[in-house]
Amino acid sequence: MESNIILVIILAISIIGKANSVSVATAILLIIKLLNIEKYIFPALDKSGVFWALVLLIAAILIPIANGSISPFKIKDNLTSVIGIIALLLSFFTTYLSGLGLKYLTVQGHGDVMPALILGSIAAAAFLGGVPVGPLITTGLLALVMKVFHKE
Repeated sequence: MESNIILVIILAISIIGKANSVSVATAILLIIKLLNIEKYIFPALDKSGVFWALVLLIAAILIPIANGSISPFKIKDNLTSVIGIIALLLSFFTTYLSGLGLKYLTVQGHGDVMPALILGSIAAAAFLGGVPVGPLITTGLLALVMKVFHKE
């Protein structure tokens, strides 16, 4: 019952904060719990939910290439420009951070930081116009800071 209350609070905050993706995800989890089918669905989500979410996200990002609106010439021009090189380097770094974050949350068992990450994402969406897709990168930064300062 406590987890339902926490999910309702997250749902309310995400609705108020206009973090629609968090609202939908939280509502789906609440519905699954209220239908009492979590023992069937949660293990599969826990095991491969992040993977499939990333597949969908990357597929959505690749649509301009798939539909032909980005040509090989545009890709070449972009990769040889200053902004393209900076984007490549930043992508390299943030992908590394995402990997660190996923390991920190799952393998190292620090999932307890997730409410703070979600609350930060919701606040950024509400007040700064952000999009709450960065919890893994945020956790990666956290893992990096903990590595440097805490020596875990």
